[in-house]
This record gives sequence, C-alpha cells and structure tokens, in this order.
Amino acid sequence: MVESTETLVINSIIGEGSEFRGEFKVKNLLRIDGYFKGTILTEGKVLIGKTGKVESDVRAGIVVVGGELIGNILATKRVVLLSTSKVKGDIIAPALILEEGCIFEGRCTVNREAI
Repeated sequence: MVESTETLVINSIIGEGSEFRGEFKVKNLLRIDGYFKGTILTEGKVLIGKTGKVESDVRAGIVVVGGELIGNILATKRVVLLSTSKVKGDIIAPALILEEGCIFEGRCTVNREAI
C-alpha cells in the first residue's frame, strides 16, 4: 500500500528537547521527538521518533512508535512498533506490526471489526 504525499505532510512537531502537556488534536501527521504528556486525537498519523517520550492515550488512524510510550493506543488502521520502541499499555487496532527488538508490555487486540 502506497500512501500519498498528502498524508505524509507533518502538520505539527514536538521537537527534541521540547515539552508539551495537554490535549493535542491534529488533522494529519503529528511527529513527536521530545516529551509529551496528555491526550492525542487525530484521524491521521502519529509518529513517535526514537528520542520521543510520550505519556498519553493515543487515538489515531496510524500510530508508529520508535521511542517510548506509556499509554493505550486505539488505531483505526494500524500500529507499528519499531525495533527501538518501548511501549507499556494496551493496543487495539485492525493491524499490528512488531519489529524484532521492540519492547511491548500490555494487552493487544487485533480485530478488523473492533474499531
């Protein structure tokens, strides 16, 4: 599946060394390379970079984790845990991709009809 470049446009970024707390609602792509604590809501994509540390429940279309996440993930399309990721929380998604080396502690429900 090839994504159009429109869905890859970064609407918001929390850069390395930055900190944000609260509720974050965004239309397309949110990239987090710094620290975030709160709630994330989007129909688009959330990308947590290798230096990203997030304490949040995430509701999104697609979630890609390369850093650390403490919180639950509810995705309408898929979740990808990269080899550098550390996730503590529950995941509900129609598709889940785990790279070798990722750390995941929680429960997982993969069900195309659950969302």
